[in-house]
Amino acid sequence: MVGALIGVVAAAAGAALPKRWRVPASASLVLCGCLTELATSIRVLATGSDAHWHSIDLLPFTGVTLLLTPLGAIFVVLVTVVAVPATLYWIGYSSHGASARTTACNYAMFVTVLLIVPAAASVATFMFLWEMMALTSLALVLTDQGRRAAARSAGVWYGVITHAGAAFIMAAFLLLASHSGSQTFVAMTSHARTLAPGARAVIFLLALVGFGSKAGVVPFHVWLPRAHPEAPTPVSALMSGAMVALGVYGIVLFGNVLLSGGPVWWWLIVLALGGVSALFGSLHAVNSTDLKKLLAYSTTDNIGLALLAVGASGIFVATGHGRLGALSLVAAVFMLVNHAMFKGALFLVAGSVQVASGTRDLDELGGLLRRMPQSGALFLVAAAAICALPPLNGFVGEWLLFQSLLQGVNLGSTAGDIAITVSVAALALAAGLTIVAFVKAAGVGFLGRPRSPGANDAREVAMSMRVGSGLLVVMCVVAGVAPMTILSAVERAVRAALPRVGSRSVVRGLQLQLVGARGVLAPTVLAASLAGALILAVSLRRALARRRAVRVVEAWGSGRELVTARMQYTATSFAEPVQRVFDDVLRPVRDVNVSHVAESRYVIESMSYRSRVDDGIERALYAPVIKVIRRWGQYARRLQPGSVHRYLAYGLAALVVTLLVVAVAG
Repeated sequence: MVGALIGVVAAAAGAALPKRWRVPASASLVLCGCLTELATSIRVLATGSDAHWHSIDLLPFTGVTLLLTPLGAIFVVLVTVVAVPATLYWIGYSSHGASARTTACNYAMFVTVLLIVPAAASVATFMFLWEMMALTSLALVLTDQGRRAAARSAGVWYGVITHAGAAFIMAAFLLLASHSGSQTFVAMTSHARTLAPGARAVIFLLALVGFGSKAGVVPFHVWLPRAHPEAPTPVSALMSGAMVALGVYGIVLFGNVLLSGGPVWWWLIVLALGGVSALFGSLHAVNSTDLKKLLAYSTTDNIGLALLAVGASGIFVATGHGRLGALSLVAAVFMLVNHAMFKGALFLVAGSVQVASGTRDLDELGGLLRRMPQSGALFLVAAAAICALPPLNGFVGEWLLFQSLLQGVNLGSTAGDIAITVSVAALALAAGLTIVAFVKAAGVGFLGRPRSPGANDAREVAMSMRVGSGLLVVMCVVAGVAPMTILSAVERAVRAALPRVGSRSVVRGLQLQLVGARGVLAPTVLAASLAGALILAVSLRRALARRRAVRVVEAWGSGRELVTARMQYTATSFAEPVQRVFDDVLRPVRDVNVSHVAESRYVIESMSYRSRVDDGIERALYAPVIKVIRRWGQYARRLQPGSVHRYLAYGLAALVVTLLVVAVAG
């Protein structure tokens, strides 16, 4: 609770202090609040004892109830992992349009609420914090709405979807609280098993829709590629790395804690949502040319993989394979922590690229590694981590998920066996598409030659921005080389989420060893071996270079003396083969315009080719709904012509109808 008080003071400082001191003071207080909450979470994870706080003075009638369990504590750690580097980044980034009073105040409140949500232990407390999280993040998405119509559009999409999701969450809580007679999570958990199966199913499905909309899973993902590019860069990192992870936390909270598990078909739905989200997100990331939009679709991909693990965990537990279920949930939580690290780093570097070059369009970038060597190197390492390349953290997370799925293909349940087998294929395909997407982002954006004046004139950004990005990249390396430092805490959190399931630790000294399986991984030894192989290769190259003259030529020049930017791949051309393979799924819109010279229709003067990939879910699902709403809106306008006489007639008609209803009812 001390961290929350510090966060409120930080928000007040952001709103009240003059411009010179506003951001440094608010950022310093936010960092203090993060470290305070981190210390409390580490103590909870180390001792296994919950941290409890209650006050009847803050919220009317109900008060505030906070209970930080090991499950909530690991998500507080996750938020801190992103919030500390993002806040350091904000100090340097604030001079580029993120230093207004409203921005500083909302940023501090957003971080503070993110830290407290996992500790909420009553319906009123949770919903108050959840709505505060939605409103502060919405205000931050609208930071630039005065100058950009795209920001206003993103705010509308995000506001509608997030509040519709909150309505589903509230309905789930009300059904559960009405049965238990109490709004505290402890009381609801103790009464959940006495609920009828139908009521339990309705509650779970309502929660799945509500939290799934916040997590950005298909088909509720449409706000992600709109809001992330328009929000200030530190906010994008927080929304993608931390806020969407709290959507997964809500699904685990309802499915595993409040409802104490459920039948196989619950988790088959979660598994299906995860698999579809992973494939859809990775496929659209490959075809995105806007760097931040690519990262937004990649968030849908990574959250889909985490839900794949959550669904598999539920299926394993429901079919009596508890230890395997615990392993899958460990993989899910560890992947969320990893995602916070590398996706936060990628968003921060993407913001640095936009500040330095003035654009996020990969088709206009290129050559940034030479002009921004430190930021470019950080992006390459984070991209390698999200592609699950050893010895980085993404590799360990996906290895755990692969192992849990491969060990669970013979469950004795036909539906479960088929679903797990298909999940392995979906995971493999999504991993391959992710590699293509980030090879494109790194190769086209940072290598080659610049394709615009902005990319050519780009220079390194402020030191605090590089420190924030670098801190997350260092975490990616540490979590990959020594994942046991995090996995022990993750396992304690999973035991709190699955108290009835027996589980054993996968950490064995410097190894990760799966109980009852042959899977063994030694990340530290693997990292040392790769480092030794790299040193040996560099040494041999230098030794050979001393013996003979080295001729320097243009990379990929094909013998040409002059290589220009027009001779290299753009982001669009790089994605073209994948787009053609998945043509029936993506349904790209192509337009070819040919202009002929005036003297002859056989001689072409110019030719232009345009291709774009629209969001198929938005086109097929949301566009018809929006069309109907707009049509009804036009009809509704006719009811308000501004005539006082008509308004009085409406009142009279309503009164007559009310009297008739009362008379019939009486």
